[in-house]
Amino acid sequence: MRVVVTRPQHSGERTMRRLAQMGHEPLLLPLAKPVHDVEEARRALLATQGAVAVTSAEAIRALSLLDSDLAPHLGRRLFAVGKATAKEAADLGFSNIAISEGGGTELAVMISGHPSCLHDGPLLYLAGSPRAAGFEAGLAERHLPFLTIECYRMQNIVPDDNILRRLFADTRADAVLLYSQETAKRFFSLPFVRHNPGILAETRFLCLSETIASAVPEPMRSHVDIADMPNEDRLMALLIHA
Repeated sequence: MRVVVTRPQHSGERTMRRLAQMGHEPLLLPLAKPVHDVEEARRALLATQGAVAVTSAEAIRALSLLDSDLAPHLGRRLFAVGKATAKEAADLGFSNIAISEGGGTELAVMISGHPSCLHDGPLLYLAGSPRAAGFEAGLAERHLPFLTIECYRMQNIVPDDNILRRLFADTRADAVLLYSQETAKRFFSLPFVRHNPGILAETRFLCLSETIASAVPEPMRSHVDIADMPNEDRLMALLIHA
């Protein structure tokens, strides 16, 4: 199957390798790129001493730019969403990692089961902008103290129409993988997509969650499949039925 991956370059290349191993034809279409705020991350680590939480591997990549300044913090408890994020953290040197297999909401539930981790101060959430609200809402609902610091932001990319024509018009795309609500909004707001809806008439939109699926325009909702758990393994399992 021809599968369009709408992730940023770094994570998208990893997904493409997985798809190729599964026998699919992966096509990368980044719709945003990260801009890291290394100094903000540095200040946040120096000002805190307790547990750290990340809901995206992009936060780990921001930390990697701290080089030797990160060393004193590698023993801090790190709560991470997903195996891929946890692996990048481990590769960077973090040694005390707890992994949530769901999304941000599930991570908040897991942290609530480890209240002793917050004895040294509020949880430091190294976040991006824009981001889903689930994790912070889950922490607030459970009255868990936390400090949110934005250490990266995603900057929009508008692909050239010739790229979009090659991906969707010259040859049909069988599926598009959508990993965030913001990405879905970016994709469907692209002028080329809005002006040529017919090119997507036979394309499936595979979404990581119900929230992401809600960003798919109503006329295309019948083309949507949603992972039963918000992780890439379950998202890719949808390709069997797409």
